[in-house]
Amino acid sequence: QLSGSAFTCPRSTNKRSWLYRILPSVSHKPFESIDEGHVTHNWDEVDPDPNQLRWKPFEIPKASQKKVDFVNGLHTLCGAGDIRSNNGLAIHIFLCNTSMGDRCFYNSDGDFLIVPQKGKLLIYTEFGKMLLQPNEICVIQRGMRFSIDVFEETRGYILEVYGVHFELPDLGPIGANGLANPRDFLIPVAWYEDRRVPGGYTVINKYQGKLFAAKQDTSPFNVVAWHGNYTPYKYNLENFMVINAVAFDHADPSIFTVLTAKSLRPGVAIADFVIFPPRWGVADKTFRPPYYHRNCMSEFMGLIKGHYEAKEGGFLPGGGSLHSTMTPHGPDADCFDKASKAKLVPERIADGTMAFMFESSLSMAVTKWGLKTSNSLDENYYKCWEPLKSHFTSNSR
Repeated sequence: QLSGSAFTCPRSTNKRSWLYRILPSVSHKPFESIDEGHVTHNWDEVDPDPNQLRWKPFEIPKASQKKVDFVNGLHTLCGAGDIRSNNGLAIHIFLCNTSMGDRCFYNSDGDFLIVPQKGKLLIYTEFGKMLLQPNEICVIQRGMRFSIDVFEETRGYILEVYGVHFELPDLGPIGANGLANPRDFLIPVAWYEDRRVPGGYTVINKYQGKLFAAKQDTSPFNVVAWHGNYTPYKYNLENFMVINAVAFDHADPSIFTVLTAKSLRPGVAIADFVIFPPRWGVADKTFRPPYYHRNCMSEFMGLIKGHYEAKEGGFLPGGGSLHSTMTPHGPDADCFDKASKAKLVPERIADGTMAFMFESSLSMAVTKWGLKTSNSLDENYYKCWEPLKSHFTSNSR
């Protein structure tokens, strides 16, 4: 049995699956510590920085220079909280160019929500296989072993949450239908390999933020059948049923929430996964782009493809931005000028684009890799707002 919740959780939140294996997963040599590379959960590496931060596309290592698989290519960008008390989150970037081969990975600390941006992933899990392409997401829940094959230089984003699981948000006044529908989430069909790898298969475990490895003689993907409700799953973002304002003003961006990881406070999330998909804009008497904002939440944004409407220039696919708690942010000067002069006719927004946001109630710290070692930080980000000027006149009434 693989338990994703305490045995005594209420039936509605109890998560477990039974795996019918050729050999039990306990059949391995002892775990030993290995180099964790750029994976960290030390939020005190560098001093806090409340500034608006933006990263250029993170550079993927060339396969001809150095082979890097999914685990070696994990880089922690920012996060908050504490693993040992099961409260918090981390945001990672993965940059890889080769398949994992006879290596698998599992996370004792939390769930991985994986957002590929470049290149597709063939993910082997104990429950079966999943093919994941850009504009799709998957969730590998805590404790589930998986291995990833890639077919080119590959890049993406990961939202990790500790101690809680992702779930669909409550719909409230929206009613029974809308946003991400349960029927569109896919889970693997059982698949197994009865394969011996004498002393050569490596199981890598992330435990309390550190990496450990153990050797075993067989493939871990030897589950002939399974049943239960604790599984990996995937979702195609094109299936999201968008809701938007149809008269005037803005609805809050929470209407774009795909998945949420709730905290103990009602309505407040450890993390929300939010997307900004293609849609119609029809609001009258309204500045239609995202409004200027200061937020009690932390907002990390990434771009899978296309051009984000509020910052078409410097915010690029494979990069990101972080607007920390109560740090002001909003459209750049070009976006403001265009939207202020635009005729308010119905228009398509974000065609060919998919931007997303990892939003958290926690105040996130950026790692040394994020601020320095990655060499991707855009030092000129603040300049995109410098051309903004006052349009106020005292007699405008």
